[in-house]
Amino acid sequence: QVQLVESGGGLVQAGDSLRLSCVASGRTGSADTMGWFRQAPGKEREFVAAFRWSAGTTYYSDLVKGRFTISRNNAKKYTVYLQMNSLKPEDTAVYYCALDLYALGELRPGANYWGPGTQVTVSS
Repeated sequence: QVQLVESGGGLVQAGDSLRLSCVASGRTGSADTMGWFRQAPGKEREFVAAFRWSAGTTYYSDLVKGRFTISRNNAKKYTVYLQMNSLKPEDTAVYYCALDLYALGELRPGANYWGPGTQVTVSS
């Protein structure tokens, strides 16, 4: 079994920054990718950012590129962060950490393991 725990969500104002953290534990196996999705009220869950350890590659949604940065903890695999700068009200959503992502770079990335989510609310 895999456990994913997110932290760092909260209420901020437009233009502020926030950093999310995620730690995966349990039967992580040889998972090579870890990242973030989000889901706003009334909308489908959407891909935000991901990291691939084997290649050191990062992936971003066009909606967050240039504002959000995904990074890893070099000392602890399966620990990733999402630095969110210049937040906008439309970034308001539940943010989900994910492990073992697939279809990265394609139209609809997905993942095999999910965290419970952390709420991010950006007020205008």
